[in-house]
Amino acid sequence: MKKKAKTDFRREESLPKLVQAFFVSHIFRLFLPVPCINLYKTRFGKAEKRSFFMKRYFLYAALAVLVFSALPPGAAAADTPSVQAKSAILMDQDTGRILYEKDAYEPRSIASITKIMTALVAIESGKMDKEAVVSNRAVRTEGSSLYLKPGDKWKMKDLVYGLMLRSGNDAANVIAENVGGSIEGFVFMMNEKAKEIGMHDTHFANPNGLEDPGGRHYSTAYDMALLMKYAMQNKEFRKITGTKFYKGWRNKNRLLTEKYRYCTGGKTGYTKAARRTLVTTATKGGENLIAVTLNDSDDWDDHIAMYEYGFSQYDRKRIVEEGPVAAVRTKYLKQHVYVKRDITYPLKAGEEDAVKVEYRIKKPENSWKDPEKVPETVGRAIVYLNEKVIASTPIYYQKTPVKEKETWLEQFKETFWIQLGLKNNG
Repeated sequence: MKKKAKTDFRREESLPKLVQAFFVSHIFRLFLPVPCINLYKTRFGKAEKRSFFMKRYFLYAALAVLVFSALPPGAAAADTPSVQAKSAILMDQDTGRILYEKDAYEPRSIASITKIMTALVAIESGKMDKEAVVSNRAVRTEGSSLYLKPGDKWKMKDLVYGLMLRSGNDAANVIAENVGGSIEGFVFMMNEKAKEIGMHDTHFANPNGLEDPGGRHYSTAYDMALLMKYAMQNKEFRKITGTKFYKGWRNKNRLLTEKYRYCTGGKTGYTKAARRTLVTTATKGGENLIAVTLNDSDDWDDHIAMYEYGFSQYDRKRIVEEGPVAAVRTKYLKQHVYVKRDITYPLKAGEEDAVKVEYRIKKPENSWKDPEKVPETVGRAIVYLNEKVIASTPIYYQKTPVKEKETWLEQFKETFWIQLGLKNNG
């Protein structure tokens, strides 16, 4: 049985398009002759004519400044961003939708953005309040350093802050030895975590990101976005990566400290082989995005360009609303089923028509006449975009009637499929 909900999408003419139409029809007057100019050719001299054209030019220049200053932030970033990175990706942090990518699945050297995984494993170990001892081996490393000394004792929490804010390679080694028993043991933990997250094109050879002689230390822009997506679900990680200053240390992530007010965290990286690498996060208007660039000579600006593109071109839409499922009219279930959470998804203008919501309901059994015999979950709400599944959530049964919200069906254009076993109801 198919049911179509009421469509309630209101499209408004975008300001950039109105501006474009205005200038197409007006700005050409700067360059094309108008009838009145012929009068000035005979009546005015060179100085007067030059003054006339200059006043005309500055009038339109001032008008252009006024109009474009009224554009919403990001209006100029309507086109797909052009980035200098060899690999890049822009991902929605909440849903994992890829908003932009460039060679995002190509394995490359990643340098110190490795330390996102190092910090995550340390945080999840539960040893953040433990004391870590600095070994001779830990301090024998090149590159960025906290200048730790053998025999010193540091709180694990402070080492993780130093790792993320100042990119200390010695701190990475101390963390590894005190969490994993050895650097090698910790690296094993890193790779196991990568498998758990789904980083299929990633392999870690050390906890700091220095180049591995055997080429066994690599990842992809996509995998690093997955890692950051997972890590940002951890409250302590979010706090650390979003910290600008800690005990005299200033975060090296300039996007966070000075360049982009919507930035909420990230990690920088550099080696001669990997070049500049960068992972950052940003939040604006309820949208949370992740940007990753590998081998990028202009990473700060590239991240800003990707964010402005994402924030201006995608809007988070509520597709399924928490509460009663009004579309389910099945015997024993009508007015007794609900979902526990909203399903939202970032959509570009015009994509609404490609969205479909399917409600798959278990075939009712005679025993369901007794409310006590109805299972807790009776189906799933499945959301499709262009016929591909993008999200789903269980449908729950409640013994007492669920009060429906009158405006619920007007929130989004949906196509409902009530499936009872292998047959459609009705």
